[in-house]
Amino acid sequence: MDILKLIGRNTELFSEDIEAKKIELEGIVSKSSFLVIGGAGSIGQAVTKEIFKRNPKKLHVVDISENNLVELVRDIRSSFGYIDGDFKTFALDIGSIEYDAFIDADGKYDYVLNLSALKHVRSEKDPFTLMRMINVNIFNTEKTLLQSIDKGTKKYFCVSTDKAANPVNMMGASKRIMEMYLMRRSKDIKISTARFANVAFSDGSLLHGFDQRIKKRQPIVAPNDIKRYFVIPKESGELCLMSCIFGDNRDIFFPKLNENLHLISFADIAIKYLKDLGYEPYLCKDEDEARDLIKTLPKEGKWPCLFSSSDTTGEKDYEEFFTDKEVLDMNRFQNLGIIKNDLHFDEEALETFTKKIHNLKQNRKWDKKDLVDLFFEMIPDFGHKETGKYLDSKM
Repeated sequence: MDILKLIGRNTELFSEDIEAKKIELEGIVSKSSFLVIGGAGSIGQAVTKEIFKRNPKKLHVVDISENNLVELVRDIRSSFGYIDGDFKTFALDIGSIEYDAFIDADGKYDYVLNLSALKHVRSEKDPFTLMRMINVNIFNTEKTLLQSIDKGTKKYFCVSTDKAANPVNMMGASKRIMEMYLMRRSKDIKISTARFANVAFSDGSLLHGFDQRIKKRQPIVAPNDIKRYFVIPKESGELCLMSCIFGDNRDIFFPKLNENLHLISFADIAIKYLKDLGYEPYLCKDEDEARDLIKTLPKEGKWPCLFSSSDTTGEKDYEEFFTDKEVLDMNRFQNLGIIKNDLHFDEEALETFTKKIHNLKQNRKWDKKDLVDLFFEMIPDFGHKETGKYLDSKM
């Protein structure tokens, strides 16, 4: 499957910048040690492979998913083989005592890259998963950041999201708040981050869902009114590594918009995807028809599709990598833009947020409104709107 072709491109986004920095990048990586947190997710695997193929002195990968770590090792061994450096994976929850013991036992890394996240808008549908999102996206970041400071880490990188720019959903807002926590610690450790587009066919994404629906002989469903920017997994790894290695303190990297990176709808990708597999899309009027026709249409070279407008909570009408209030450097790289940040944070607001979340957890009782209200305190112009509908209520 040619992912570039499906998202309407012929060339990779960052090849010129990677080539221009090739010798410097390989020199730094080969002399350095790395810890990749959340390294078995789609972006984490991409970052790990970008580091591995440049022969680091030490590369340790931590992830909560034992199965995905196994696949990561199989993938690396099959593609790249072996390195002289110390390459190990650890199936650990970074919020656990076991992880703390792991850091206490060694924990000395030049670079720590945090790719762990709850990334789905649908995770905000209930107050319990939403609280876990806050823990993973904000407080696990703060915890691992403080551990990195304590161990004398040279640089801490943490992935953000384009949805952190003028957020409309709790996921994007949690990453925006995470950026605030990062900025506070940037006086004690060099930090950088990255905002980027949807990663095509990443685990759990709608495009990955297309692949699953085909394998399971099920209809393809997609919104026809939502357009997004897409990068391929390799590009997500390159963007993160470039920000980690070359980002100045408090830099946020993002892909520049040009003729190669353009908006494309999920429905358009679904149509290209099916045609690439030899199927003609057949538009259905509702879920029942789609489920019924899957029994017969594929034999005729057709595949039932249901394309409709989106009306669920948390969907953003458009995507943006930066706001009009942020200072940009668009000259340093060919296809990478940089948001420049001064040391600025609200200590009182961060401490109040931390204390209120801690109190809710201590009482073991909270509802979604408690958390939404706290988010509005941190982000007064937060564009969140509750529609009462969530993706889990659709096919």
